[in-house]
Amino acid sequence: MKFGVVVFPGSNCDRDMAWVTQGLLGQETRMVWHEESDIADIDVMVVPGGFSYGDYLRCGAIAQFSPVLQATIEHANQGKYVLGVCNGFQVLTEAGLLPGALMRNRDLHFICDRVPLKVERADSIWTNEYTKGQVISVPVAHGEGCYYADDDTLKSIEDNNQVLFRYCDANGNVNADANINGSLNNIAGICNTKGNVLGMMPHPERCADAALGNTDGVALFKGLLAKAGVA
Repeated sequence: MKFGVVVFPGSNCDRDMAWVTQGLLGQETRMVWHEESDIADIDVMVVPGGFSYGDYLRCGAIAQFSPVLQATIEHANQGKYVLGVCNGFQVLTEAGLLPGALMRNRDLHFICDRVPLKVERADSIWTNEYTKGQVISVPVAHGEGCYYADDDTLKSIEDNNQVLFRYCDANGNVNADANINGSLNNIAGICNTKGNVLGMMPHPERCADAALGNTDGVALFKGLLAKAGVA
């Protein structure tokens, strides 16, 4: 399986992501500059964290118009896989590949921490190496991670089981106290209705290498490879 990791001016998690896909998992990985539009050789496009185009206007607002994002939209529409992490999640909502938006954190503070996440489903291509209800620990680092959608959109997301991860406490309780940034329904990660596009604010690539003391995130990548018949 071949991964493509988008590189915008301002990306800062692209090399971390490539270390996981190629360095740890041994999958061919190509860094894809934001001006590129030919990604036909790629199986999984990854939009990493960072500050695409400096996050001018608002996070992801400019990135959505880049040549590589237009190609990524077509890539997703063909049923191929797209993963957006942190700024990548913001970009995917701006591009319309995922519903809703990411707003300033409830307390207007940048949050850099490790947080518990509850795995809501274990039957998606992204979460099949987890168990339903499993609590994992994943780093977050964002100032605009408060997930928002209008009432009808939020109901649709919930009715279609598009929420894959929610912020929770250490025991898996999803409540207001465990909601680090004010996201509606404690949402930390969602997929599209087809399930081939995932966006999440926490960083699975930062908890995939045992050298970092936490490997809760690597299952996300291994699950994808397993479903694709690679591992």
